[in-house]
Formats: sequence, structure tokens, C-alpha cells
Amino acid sequence: MVRLNKIYTRTGDDGTTGLVDGSRLPKHAARMEAIGAIDEANSAIGLAVCALAGTPPAAIHPATGHAATLTRIQNDLFDLGADLATPGEDFTPGEMTLRMVDAQVEWLEAAIDAINEHLQPLRSFILPGGSEAAARIHLARASTRAAERRAVALAATEPVNPAALAYVNRLSDYLFVLARAVNAGGADDVLWVPGQNR
Repeated sequence: MVRLNKIYTRTGDDGTTGLVDGSRLPKHAARMEAIGAIDEANSAIGLAVCALAGTPPAAIHPATGHAATLTRIQNDLFDLGADLATPGEDFTPGEMTLRMVDAQVEWLEAAIDAINEHLQPLRSFILPGGSEAAARIHLARASTRAAERRAVALAATEPVNPAALAYVNRLSDYLFVLARAVNAGGADDVLWVPGQNR
């Protein structure tokens, strides 16, 4: 169980932050950039959850709906942040290490497939928008893509759990199809018209 008895510790006043293994890194290090980007994506998803309150249930989880599904994803993103905050090459979950696992990626893939089968076929790229809820989901998707770029940059220099990288990649796909589902299954998508304003 996580206990946060005191919010400020003063340990980061020197520009460093602590990792799970007790080591410290500069706050601008690639690992911290990746963790921070995941946090930003999670916050953007939180805005989408607020916009989705009261919307129809999700195809994959009819009892809970899209908002509850996104809340589950937010919890997974905390897992992902903990994974990134644990340096090393052993990606096996343990008693003291929280690692992303393939089952989390597979759950997202099933969610994508379940939503996508009910969407109208794409005829063009779509602009981020339509309804407010869809626009917020698209913003979360763009934040997730930025987080993925930071995680991939970290993986170019240090070991990163492949399941963590797969999860963040799949998450942007999920958010894309979810935005379309919220836009009346794609009927209210705003289509890109190439060269329209030339």
C-alpha cells in the first residue's frame, strides 16, 4: 500500500528525483521526461473522463461505459510510470517491482477491436473534434503519442520493458477509435479535405 504522509520532502530541491531502486536522477533526464509525459497523458485522459460522464456504455464493457474504461487505463498508466521508474533489465513483476505485462496490452487490443467493429469505415483522415468529448479524447491521444516518443527515446539508450512500449503505442490507437465511437460511431467525425483552403 502506498502511503503519502507528507507531500513535500525537499529532496528534489537539488534538481534530482528518486527512483524505485533508491537511485536519483536529474529531473531533466530521459527517464524522467518519459515518466512526466505519461503523467501528462494520464491527466488529459482525466479530462476526457469528465467529458464522458453519462455517455452510452462502451462496446467492450457494457456494464461500465467509456468513462470507467478510461479510469481503468489511468490506473494502468500509473503502473506504467512505476515500471519506467524502475531501472534495470529484469522486466518480470516481483514483490517489490511493478512491471507492465502482456495481458494489459492484450486487454487494450480487445477493447480496440470491439469498438472498431461498430465504426463507419474511414474515408479520409479526420480532424480532432466533432463533440467536446471526442476533442478531449483526441487531445489525450496526441499526449499519448508524445509520451510514446519520449519512452522510445529512453529505450534508445536504456533498457525499457517491451510491454510498456507496446501499451503506450496501443493506447493511442484505442483513444483514436474511442473518439470516433463518441462521435456517433464516426458519423460526426470532421473529415480532412486536402488542399481545401488553397
